Amino acid sequence: MKILWITSVYPSDEYPGQGVFHETQVQSLIRLGVEVTVICPVPRHSTLIKYVKRQYRANKEIPFKYVRKGVTVYRPPYLALPGQLRWSQPDKRMAASILKTMSDGLIEPDLIHAHFAMPSGGAARIVAEHKKLPWILTLHGSDVNIYPFYSARSKKIFEQTVHAANLVLAVGESLRNKAKELTGRDSMVLPIGVDLSRFKPSDETKTQIKRRLQLPEEKKIIVFIGRLTEAKGVFELAHSLQWLSNEVAILFVGDGPAKEKLAQHSDFNRRLFLMGQVENERISDYLLASDVFALPSYTEGMPTVVIEALALKVPVICTEVGSVPELFGEHRHLLIDSKSVSSLVTRLNEILNRNPFTTHVQDELYEHIQKNYHADRNAVLLKAVYKRSIESIYSTIK
Repeated sequence: MKILWITSVYPSDEYPGQGVFHETQVQSLIRLGVEVTVICPVPRHSTLIKYVKRQYRANKEIPFKYVRKGVTVYRPPYLALPGQLRWSQPDKRMAASILKTMSDGLIEPDLIHAHFAMPSGGAARIVAEHKKLPWILTLHGSDVNIYPFYSARSKKIFEQTVHAANLVLAVGESLRNKAKELTGRDSMVLPIGVDLSRFKPSDETKTQIKRRLQLPEEKKIIVFIGRLTEAKGVFELAHSLQWLSNEVAILFVGDGPAKEKLAQHSDFNRRLFLMGQVENERISDYLLASDVFALPSYTEGMPTVVIEALALKVPVICTEVGSVPELFGEHRHLLIDSKSVSSLVTRLNEILNRNPFTTHVQDELYEHIQKNYHADRNAVLLKAVYKRSIESIYSTIK
């Protein structure tokens, strides 16, 4: 079984933290004997645009082709324009780069699996039609909750892409409901799994881990892990320091456009620390070194880092958005309102002083995560979906 995995994010040696959840699921599929090739088109901006707009200057060049953990990954360039997801779509340019890569690399899959309706899904729609291949689309979050509302053009392409796929998967129930509301088409819920075998208690104490990571040992630590953007609630989290004890520090692990503004915070390098992007293998260290993991996002799909934190039985503060409530099951009452500093401060103080995440609650959340979100379990389900889709399509052709 040969699968072509099309996505806009996938790890590389230069950027090991980008799209780790894709790599985790791909690795689980490979262990089941599925042959996966990844094409991850890279936006390339004109020289003039890169000169005028600093954010479009690439810091590191990613190779066109590389092998990572046994998987061949292609990164073909396509011409990108500023703000294209708002007023247009790069689907045709991406599709052209994918088709050329398939031709040059003699890539002949049995099925295409595209991730995110926009822009990868739109490109996959064109590629599948050209190659006469069956294809599956997975919806992740922003492609349903944000991009379709940019413009009438964006919404039209979103609807067109969802209806064109042979099968649509959604990483959570709320995402499935939202997609059906927007398009009228139903989808199957199948989360991208997490390699939970990597998230286990450590032999080191919390103090020892702090010392190894050179973190303030005398502080209670709140950790944020993710892309540093306003929509992730990073400014509300930084603002909460004003109402928290001086014994509390916040670590921001990750990179993004909000980094520069966070570095201007009055408590920067005293109680607010920017750790930068770290390898995925080190995420568990930062979670185990912390007293609370916080992700006060405005919108989410199915955040894998929340799954990882719950697997380590770390108290989690998260907003009641997207598919997050599904991760908490009957304990969703522990979620807070988005864009609310007061709600965030109240819950932080509760956890730091009289933790509502009792051993019983943590054990139940742990069992819920192990049962539903393990990458190996979900890979078995995904392989069965591939098999049924390929057999169904080709039996129809015959």
